[in-house]
Amino acid sequence: MAARPGSSPARGGAGVTGAPSGSKPLALVVGGSRGLGFAAARQLAARDHRLVLVSRNAEDLERAAEKLRLEGAEVEVVACDVRDADGIAALVEDVETRVGPVEVLLHVAGVIQVGPFASLSRDDFREAIDIMLWGPINTSLVVAPRMVERGHGTIGIITSVGGIIAAPHLLPYSTAKFGATGFARGLRSELAGTGVTVTAVEPGLMRTGSHLNAQFVGDQPREFAWFSTLDNIPLISMDADKAASQIVDAVLDGRAVVQPTPMAKLAGRVDALAPRATALMLSTMTRLLPGAPPAREYERVPGHVAQARMRPRARSRMDRITTLGRRAAGRLNQSFRTD
Repeated sequence: MAARPGSSPARGGAGVTGAPSGSKPLALVVGGSRGLGFAAARQLAARDHRLVLVSRNAEDLERAAEKLRLEGAEVEVVACDVRDADGIAALVEDVETRVGPVEVLLHVAGVIQVGPFASLSRDDFREAIDIMLWGPINTSLVVAPRMVERGHGTIGIITSVGGIIAAPHLLPYSTAKFGATGFARGLRSELAGTGVTVTAVEPGLMRTGSHLNAQFVGDQPREFAWFSTLDNIPLISMDADKAASQIVDAVLDGRAVVQPTPMAKLAGRVDALAPRATALMLSTMTRLLPGAPPAREYERVPGHVAQARMRPRARSRMDRITTLGRRAAGRLNQSFRTD
């Protein structure tokens, strides 16, 4: 999908289309239309940044922009697919020409596919890698040289604790996130001394409402049940707004790594101290999760559809368990769709 630069100029009291306004730095948030990206965009606006939000879905972008503008943010949106390197290059050229230099790049775009290896296809891995590894590469290849030329800039790449420890039934996600973690940490070293900082953001589970749009394969209702439960337990998952605040602070401070959720900090340390025990624990967890159906079927459905396929009593129980996540979905512009 090619970029559509300037597809939605800011409206209302805070227009940004046209000449740069030199007083406020400009933040480009890739994947900023919903979930963690939307929460991070809100935090950047609160820290007096102008925003350009990028996502594949124009409707999500427009809705996100309207919400942020009501809060006083200066926002422009551009529909573009991070897998489209030429589209990203055109987008950045247009933004820097019309709006101003990108001072902050935050790459949040992602996709989650949940299910056993036997129920996954090559397309699942390709999609995860294209979005969560090639996405930050495509954007950084365009934005970083411009920042280096100016002698300053800040890049934040959202990876995951799943890029440090391979989580059960999340293999495409972990595969892409391992690559993104290496890219973010390596890019920081490559840009050392240029005035440009790169932060690898490695969170664990956060209550963003993503369980409703994550993609489920295999025994979809049972996969949805375990994933959504963990994604909504306060002691295991973290409030997305609090996580976004910590992430934005770390990126703007130029820190090398930030692990905003307690489980992310703990998991990395346990794996480093006892890798064999960690591997055994993960293997045990995998055996406890739903197995693949006998027939090799590759149907993927979003979380809200997987929940709808549950029996009525189980579906009602999941509604209660995921109350916090559903509230977060409403705050963070999570829409229900099947694309």
